[in-house]
Order: sequence, then C-alpha cells, then structure tokens
Amino acid sequence: RPIFDKLSPNGIRRVPQMPMNISKVRAAIQNGAPPFELRKIGHVVLLVTDLPRSVAFYTGVLGFKVSDIFDEHQMPNGMVFLRLNPDHHGLALVGGAVGRDDPRRRSEFHHMAFEVGSLDEVFRARKHLRAAGAPIIFEGRRRAGVQIAVEFMDPDGYNLEIYWGLDQIGTDGHVRPESEWRGAKTLEDALENPPPGQVPVLRDLSLLDRPLRS
Repeated sequence: RPIFDKLSPNGIRRVPQMPMNISKVRAAIQNGAPPFELRKIGHVVLLVTDLPRSVAFYTGVLGFKVSDIFDEHQMPNGMVFLRLNPDHHGLALVGGAVGRDDPRRRSEFHHMAFEVGSLDEVFRARKHLRAAGAPIIFEGRRRAGVQIAVEFMDPDGYNLEIYWGLDQIGTDGHVRPESEWRGAKTLEDALENPPPGQVPVLRDLSLLDRPLRS
C-alpha cells in the first residue's frame, strides 16, 4: 500500500514508496574525470510564494545581505539576490510559486550553480556536456553578478549551471550598477564584451565555436 499518496510537508506530490536496490545504486557510481573541476556549490535559486516574506526571513532571521533586486519587468514575479560572503549571490529568490496546498505545486527549486576556477573550464564544460548529450539551455552571461556560464539540465530536468567570474562584493557593500551588466547569449559573445573590471582570458582557443572578433 502506498505510504506517500498525498502532498508531503514540502508540498511536493510523492509517488508510492518503491523498494531501493542498493547494489544497483552502488553499481551506478562512476569515477568521472571531466575536463573541469567543480570547486563549490556557488548558489541556489528557490521559487517562493511570498517574496517580501521570504526576503524578511532570509535577511532578518538568517542574516543574508541583499545584492540586487529585479522587478517584474526584469524577471516575472521579481527576483532578489542575496549573499553571505563576497560572492555576489549565494542564494536567489524568485516570486510566483504556488501555495503548499495547490495541486499545481511541484518544486520550489529553480536552479543550482557550480563554480569552476577558470574560464577555460567553462568552455570545456560546454564541450563535455554536448558530448554527453546534456541539454544546454543557456550559455554566455546573464545580468546581475555578470558571471560567464553554461546552463544545462540533468536527467530529471533540473536546471544546473557551471560558471566563472562572479562579481565579488567588499565590506563597503558596493554592487555593480545595472549600466555595467553585459548580457551575452554565447560564451564567445561574453568574451568579446566584458563588463568593467572583468578580464576573461581563454587560453585554449580550440574551444571556441567561432573566431573572436577583433
């Protein structure tokens, strides 16, 4: 008989509990050696039902600092970037999630990002992910934080990101103004149009999809 046949406490509808084959799980473990090294989980983005309430909790209860805020024109339902260290953001909140008792509710997860130590590793990640058949959903540079990244999906459709070059924020709290963001829709475009202070250097030019414009 199903143990979880209704909404769990976090609002996700659970499937009936199935036996776990530990041997099969262990056999699936691989000693992967990708051409890049993930150094840390750089940030997580959550979908929330009440953006002001969540901002109050993360800033007032947990001590996060706000780096940037997107209004509904920049991100549907708004978005807030928060930090606990010099990284521009370690957490971001996006409004518009449905309530816990709403049957449309599936997940509060938006995406998770991993930092690498060099720009070459982002380019190598793109090549590696293509070869592995992982769907790439974005590459280049978005806006706040100005990191250069490749975004892709895992086998369950979760959005993941590998990035380099996230803005660092000092003790004075100064954040790069919007006028210095340099959106780009390919890694090559991101190389050619860096924001002030970011020095993207690609050492292995064979990783380029096209020659760079001089």
